[in-house]
Amino acid sequence: MLVRDAMSTVVLTIGPAHTLRQAARLMSTRHVGAAVVLDEESSGIGILTERDILNSLALGQNPDAEAAGSHTTTDVVFAAPAWTLDEAAAAMSHGGFRHLIVLDSSGPVGIVSVRDIIRCWAPARQRVPA
Repeated sequence: MLVRDAMSTVVLTIGPAHTLRQAARLMSTRHVGAAVVLDEESSGIGILTERDILNSLALGQNPDAEAAGSHTTTDVVFAAPAWTLDEAAAAMSHGGFRHLIVLDSSGPVGIVSVRDIIRCWAPARQRVPA
């Protein structure tokens, strides 16, 4: 199975000036665990995850004052739609993250998460009765 078969095509994009509260609200409304952060000034693509917001809150930072860009991961590993799920899982495992932005020649087309991969792999494995 390929990344294109498992990825979510609901891609939430935000700017680096969005506050963490705005980002969290948008992520919650769309039921996604990550937002793609597009920085037009640097032509960069980054990712902001639930964990990034959680870490900021744990430090006592104000989610209404903290900008998403200050908490965005910018050294992102991207997946191609034609990658296998094994390749995506290996990249996640190697990098220690749970989301990959999926890019094609036009830009971000999806996000694949560990949860997406598990959903695809789980039906292929028989459940052992308890």
